Amino acid sequence: MTSLFIHWNPDVVAFSIGSFGIRWYSLCWCVGLLSVFLLEQRLFKEQHIPEEKFDPLFIYSFLGILIGARLGHCLFYEPQYFLSSGTHMLEMILPARLGADGSWHFTGYTGLASHGGTLGFMFALWLYSRRTQLPMLLVLDNIAIVTPVCAAAIRMGNLMNSEIIGKPTDVPWAFIFEQVDQLPRHPGQLYEALAYALFFFVGWAFYRRRPDRVGSGFFFGLCILLIFTFRFFVEYTKEVQEAFEQSMPLNMGQLLSIPFIVLGAYFVWRGTRRSRA
Repeated sequence: MTSLFIHWNPDVVAFSIGSFGIRWYSLCWCVGLLSVFLLEQRLFKEQHIPEEKFDPLFIYSFLGILIGARLGHCLFYEPQYFLSSGTHMLEMILPARLGADGSWHFTGYTGLASHGGTLGFMFALWLYSRRTQLPMLLVLDNIAIVTPVCAAAIRMGNLMNSEIIGKPTDVPWAFIFEQVDQLPRHPGQLYEALAYALFFFVGWAFYRRRPDRVGSGFFFGLCILLIFTFRFFVEYTKEVQEAFEQSMPLNMGQLLSIPFIVLGAYFVWRGTRRSRA
């Protein structure tokens, strides 16, 4: 059986420009964001929303996701480190770590939490909605239709980084993450990437059949219901990210998913009810 396992040890750098290396993770983020940008632009055109209202959406979304995901990781998973001193709090917003000798080392944003990113994203969309005077549910629904594409791309970036690894297993499709150890493990990142890609096609199919539901909150609810329900169960195949989670009946990812599941179910119910009225 061992010969069926996938030995996984890619270079984290996709290509280099001079001495500057472009990482797969950054590339996946860019591909995901570009895909969402183009798809969202298409939705705005189909719904005859003025182009000038689309232009600021990308910057609001990018900053909301990045800031929320970074703060979410620092506060949900490593509060004992990042809240321990003013210097460590500064590391929450700078892509660098302070060395033992007092020097700063560029690390990039190595810790990003999807739950925090979702909260930051929703707050940014609220600000965007206020600026453009577009109804908040219209904004949320349109974004939710295409968001799973970006989520899938980000998880592929995690796979290329050999991070957020799964628990040991003997399933034939197990990955041996050679940068971590020699144990065959669930490729949890790949499970999520494939699921989120599927959720995009589900949401897109619903949109094509019932475009009148845009603005009811249905697509927003469907997106977070599908993503975080799957996220809750896929956590059973993944290693915990921090030691304190070992003694918890549900890990942090599962606990943080529950409010989103409830919120998603409510908006699906609400959107379905309104579209029938």
